[in-house]
Amino acid sequence: MKSVCVFCGSRTGGPAVYSDTTKQLGKLLAGRKLDVVFGAGHIGLMGVLADAALADGGRVIGVIPQSLVDRELAHTALTELHVCGTMHERKALMADKSDAFIALPGGYGTLDEMFEILTWAQLGIHAKPVGLLNVNSFFDPLLAWLDVAVRDGFLKSKHRDLLLVDADPEQLLDRLATARAEKSPDKW
Repeated sequence: MKSVCVFCGSRTGGPAVYSDTTKQLGKLLAGRKLDVVFGAGHIGLMGVLADAALADGGRVIGVIPQSLVDRELAHTALTELHVCGTMHERKALMADKSDAFIALPGGYGTLDEMFEILTWAQLGIHAKPVGLLNVNSFFDPLLAWLDVAVRDGFLKSKHRDLLLVDADPEQLLDRLATARAEKSPDKW
């Protein structure tokens, strides 16, 4: 595993635990020499993540559509900044540049990105591991919904199991690395 794409909010949320955990993840990624791929924003948890990884010598790769650059939302101190045309192009490029994925707390955009990557895994488009960092039990209602979807026959358990969940950033990174190593190289 050489790079991890992190989906996260363009806001920091109320409790400090969200920013604190995001900083911890950024430092861990830099410390493990894993490139950070993210949505290139300088605001919210995106900015917190990038700044923490950069401060610890990490490589941070941002991907952002021109429309968000025009709104002055792009982080300008990244290792690499890729400007694309659309949100669809953004997601595809982020996926191509990543060996694994982590979703942090966020809103619609974060969940859109995470569920698209999970759907691609479910359809066999990729076999890269997907993790959910359940900071402050933020995702508990979503996880309960996924369990109901399995119970009621809308989601197979093997597809529910595509989402690795942990509240500890270090343990989640370990689980992603293990899952990546267990996958057949011909699926990448």
